[in-house]
Amino acid sequence: MAENNRITVSEAIVVEGKYDKIKLSSIFNAVIIVLDGFGIYKDKEKLSLLRYYADTVGLVVLTDSDSAGFRIRGYLKGAVKGNVKHVYIPDVFGKEKRKEKPSAEGKLGVEGMQRNVILKAFENAGICLDAKRKSGGITKLTLFELGLSGTQNSALMRKCLLDSLGLPSLLTTNSMLDVLNTMMTEKELADKVAALSVNF
Repeated sequence: MAENNRITVSEAIVVEGKYDKIKLSSIFNAVIIVLDGFGIYKDKEKLSLLRYYADTVGLVVLTDSDSAGFRIRGYLKGAVKGNVKHVYIPDVFGKEKRKEKPSAEGKLGVEGMQRNVILKAFENAGICLDAKRKSGGITKLTLFELGLSGTQNSALMRKCLLDSLGLPSLLTTNSMLDVLNTMMTEKELADKVAALSVNF
């Protein structure tokens, strides 16, 4: 497969920071969730989202190979049950290009790993890499046309929809879009919204 082609992962992927997400987004077509490091310890809404993915499509945890990364993994192992797979990158010593000096332990994080190293780590964890990710075809325009954005009642409608699906009510519109595309098609969403609309 060409270097510029993204590879599909059906599970949602969890990473520590935004630069890790940028790196993985260049490799994978997948839902990628940023933990904001130790911020996950106090983020109940994000934990609910992680549990949702673990119970549905599955969750892949990918943290740095330093002690902080392993502390975060340990926390998630206790906080999130279900279909959770752990991908481990090797210890590679060096410094990311954007940083002035190496990390405290001198190891490259996820963002500093080469594409082939990350793919090998996923392969080692038994993650199936598909050519195309299944998508429900739901777009931001779909949300607008269904009244889930851009209208006076859209916030209330989104909350009702999320409640009916057992999803956290404080999901951003972009996160909700990612989740909906793993759950249903555009028509199924339209039917769901139509059923909810009798309350408006």
